[in-house]
Amino acid sequence: MFYHVPKVHIETPQMNVLKTSIDQIPGKIPAAAKACGVSVRAVYKWIDAGRLPRTDYTGETEYAKRLADISGGAFSSDWLLSETLKSTSDAA
Repeated sequence: MFYHVPKVHIETPQMNVLKTSIDQIPGKIPAAAKACGVSVRAVYKWIDAGRLPRTDYTGETEYAKRLADISGGAFSSDWLLSETLKSTSDAA
């Protein structure tokens, strides 16, 4: 007896640069939220979106700088901004 198994295309999720970066911060998400003066839920929303809020790209806020400052040199704010912007534009 043979069973037909349909071929299923499974997309692999793209690497979330923001999550990977935050994971390098001692204390991870709670520490990131505290450094940025936002709630833990706000940081989860950023991670779900794969990018920081628009205000960080327009210079109104400095979340990337704050995250870079507590990362222990794991990444720079300029790198984080450019990579998160690039990764979200690639997904579009």
